[in-house]
Amino acid sequence: MSARDSILARLRDRQGSALVAPESDFAVVTGRGWSREERAERFTRWITSVHGEVVRCNTADWTDALAGVLAEKQIRRLALGRQHPVARAARDALASHQVELIDADRDIEAWQEELFQHVDAGLTSTRGGIAETGSLWLWPDADEPRLLSLVPPLHIAVLDVDAIEDTLFDVITHQGWASGMPTNALLISGPSKTADIEQTLAYGVHGPRELVVILRDG
Repeated sequence: MSARDSILARLRDRQGSALVAPESDFAVVTGRGWSREERAERFTRWITSVHGEVVRCNTADWTDALAGVLAEKQIRRLALGRQHPVARAARDALASHQVELIDADRDIEAWQEELFQHVDAGLTSTRGGIAETGSLWLWPDADEPRLLSLVPPLHIAVLDVDAIEDTLFDVITHQGWASGMPTNALLISGPSKTADIEQTLAYGVHGPRELVVILRDG
């Protein structure tokens, strides 16, 4: 029996009863069984393979790592939120540094030109990471709008080692996306990139030229 005939037969045999979803085998997209350190190593390997940078540090010292990145990249204007613990800690730590802190929790019309023309970097928190693909996942909100990670030349993201999961399927199931999927989830795997018809890969064409992940451990 062809697939078409099988589908039609099921429809004829329904007789108004509820459709039952077929059993699905999700083994191919989950069950990796990696340890905490293996997840961190795999995440780092894959995201650096596409020009992302990872700065691993102790959780207690992560703002020192942030200050070091800003100094190395010669960042003078940093856009960030005000409410998230990551943003609050960064603001306190950078108060004595020569970095201008730009409020990101504003209507885009109020600072669009500033964001696109004068901001050197954007700082965001993350909800977690994916070891299998070397990806970050974010839920933008009014305090950390999505443009904060998509527009400035440098995106600095703060990620906890314990928030790295094996696969995207594990994220979806463990975070309960089926009952409350975010309306604007972002998956980020390195700085922006695109390819032309000749398959020549170019970075930083339609978004950040650089991505630095501050990986907090312990």
